[in-house]
Amino acid sequence: IVKDGQIISEGYHHYFGGPHAEVEAIKNAQEDLKGAHIYVNLEPCSYYGKTPPCSLAIIQHGFAKVFIATLDPNPQIAGQGAESIRKAGIAVEIGLLEDEALKLNERFFHFITHKTPFVALKTATSLDGKIATSTGESQWITNEESRDFVHTLRQDYSAILIGSQTALKDNPSLTVRKLKQASQLAHITPNSTSPKHPIRIIIDTHLKISIDFKVFEDNAGVIIACSQTASPGKIIELEAKEHITVLKCPLKDSRIDLEYVFYKLGETGIDSVLIEGGGEINFNILQNKLAHKIYAFIAPIIIGGNNSKSAFAGEGFQKLADSPRLKTISYKNFNNDILMEGYF
Repeated sequence: IVKDGQIISEGYHHYFGGPHAEVEAIKNAQEDLKGAHIYVNLEPCSYYGKTPPCSLAIIQHGFAKVFIATLDPNPQIAGQGAESIRKAGIAVEIGLLEDEALKLNERFFHFITHKTPFVALKTATSLDGKIATSTGESQWITNEESRDFVHTLRQDYSAILIGSQTALKDNPSLTVRKLKQASQLAHITPNSTSPKHPIRIIIDTHLKISIDFKVFEDNAGVIIACSQTASPGKIIELEAKEHITVLKCPLKDSRIDLEYVFYKLGETGIDSVLIEGGGEINFNILQNKLAHKIYAFIAPIIIGGNNSKSAFAGEGFQKLADSPRLKTISYKNFNNDILMEGYF
């Protein structure tokens, strides 16, 4: 929020179901907002959902102008928020930093448009593309700074997906241990609500996972995708826990049909999935053209060996022309680890 050429307040959407960014910014303001300008990355909402409409709050506080980076593709809004503000006599300008806003909201926009989750792969490899030595040692190829950043990614995505081999070998908890600092502004009080762990999804064709694994230790949701012929007794045992859901799936080429999994996840409202699996899952995702983005961490270490594990296994692509090639690539440096972020 800007008044007389000075930033007087800022705000962000802390958590799903909580006050939106506009309302937070208004609440954080220490002075009268009449005549101020407000800059938002997404069109203010115009309907009563989990919170009242942000467009109404903007109108009630007498703002003089609203800068909207991009309109909201949600059919419930889709220009109606901007129009309601205009009708109240407030000037509206659309398109400032639009490209940045589109990237910021890419997961939400994809879900609203396609009704399936935005899917991103996360890999952490040596310089020669290995995720483990020939003996299976993998902790840790990347450094602590890189791993901290992964926890910010986990908090950004609705769900994390792994395969049964990763679950059985590493027994991960897949929780958010490092909390994302959403704002560095000293005058904004961080939200006191505990961060919500992402839903954990395990692709386990034959239900090999045991109920005593770490992934089941807290009450965050777990979805296990298995074959339609998996043990009924094991399904009953798992679903006896309130936070566990078993999804019986068809097979495709003797593997769980991941396209079906993502379709069913979309039906439940899961808008984004971060893949943290092994080589088989990663290649399956690429082979079926299901990934939209990749976060590829590369550490300055060389493992070598014909039997060491690669980030992408399976039969591989036989022709370079068929191999996925990244576009719109950016890089980050984490204490000599490199993160390549790109889109398929």
